[in-house]
Amino acid sequence: MKNQFTIADESTARDLLNFLQRAKRMDQNGFVKLRAYGNVLAAYVAPVFATGLNDSSPTIIGMRTMPLEADFEVDAVVTIDGIIVQLEAGLAGVFESLVVSLPEHQHVAWAGVTPPRSGWHLVGTLAERDLTDIARRGIAEVAESIPPSVGGPIASRIRGSIWGRSVDLKTNLPAGAAFAAAGLGFLTVDEEVEVYHSDGWVRLSSNHGHVLARQSNTY
Repeated sequence: MKNQFTIADESTARDLLNFLQRAKRMDQNGFVKLRAYGNVLAAYVAPVFATGLNDSSPTIIGMRTMPLEADFEVDAVVTIDGIIVQLEAGLAGVFESLVVSLPEHQHVAWAGVTPPRSGWHLVGTLAERDLTDIARRGIAEVAESIPPSVGGPIASRIRGSIWGRSVDLKTNLPAGAAFAAAGLGFLTVDEEVEVYHSDGWVRLSSNHGHVLARQSNTY
């Protein structure tokens, strides 16, 4: 059915819950795009995205996959809260399996951004410690650059310039991708994270998930 899917085991349910809780901390009113055509669910979130015409923020997409109990057809964008509530309720007692019903479908601009599905080629690796450092320095720069009295379009423009800046000439990875990878829990201490390119896009692939964004030419 298109309006629900079933998670067979507790560890998968906790994995999805943890992923969505991290995404919610990065965007309190966030959404998740859920797709499945078979027994694997892909969950997409966007910790960084443009909120208006004057916002230059890149669209940074975080993605995790997880197994389902059987084949399902799912393609929806829903509130993160709507899924978290069901996962928390299902994990509160003895776990057998969990049927997740999809809340009302939403329309959000970033969900229409479609990264390539093929053609990816490895261009190198980035050390976890470097990605973590990029994320920390970016967070500090955002905090220092936006006075408490500044909000709205000006704040969005500042954040966009910081998170859209490329971390190096080889990968053209926007700094916001490092921020997303760290915030979503995709980085493991001392891991070498693979970097891929395809048709103007860049992807970070770790043992815990993927971060996708358009390549940045801003330095």
